[in-house]
Amino acid sequence: MNNSMLIGAVVGGAAVLSVGAVAGYKAISGPSYAEVLNVAEVKEVVHSPERECGEVAVTHKKPAQDQHRIAGTLIGGVLGGVLGHQVGGGNGKTLATVAGAAAGGYAGNQVQKNMQDKDTYTTNEERCKTVNVRQQKVVGYDVKYRLDGKEGMVRMDHRPDERIPVKDGQLVLNSQG
Repeated sequence: MNNSMLIGAVVGGAAVLSVGAVAGYKAISGPSYAEVLNVAEVKEVVHSPERECGEVAVTHKKPAQDQHRIAGTLIGGVLGGVLGHQVGGGNGKTLATVAGAAAGGYAGNQVQKNMQDKDTYTTNEERCKTVNVRQQKVVGYDVKYRLDGKEGMVRMDHRPDERIPVKDGQLVLNSQG
């Protein structure tokens, strides 16, 4: 046997042993992926406060130029006195005039008050309030898988692909890929 044949036989034998060792290692170490069979989202209801704003029409009363309603009281008093003076005779006429003036003054005061209360204007203003918004939030995924012919279930923090990596017979759950 010459040297080149000897070297060829050694190299060939080493190659066959290497391929056999790798195949044997893979058979011993088990599968490198688990098959994902089903994925279900796990949801949680969350209440979060949110600020809600909108335009609202607001009615304002115009400021009165005559807050004490003197003009209405005087005009009503004069008209009431004139009307009261038309009733009765003698001392009754004087009493009717005074009573008419008093009643007319009060009535004039109230008429002016009603007119001032109706003297308004409207503006739009932004009003805000805090409301609780109810939302569903995905907090995880329940994953049904098959590994080495057996089915199992695991909760993951991310949606897995079609396969889950396996290392030393255990699922690798902390990486997305």
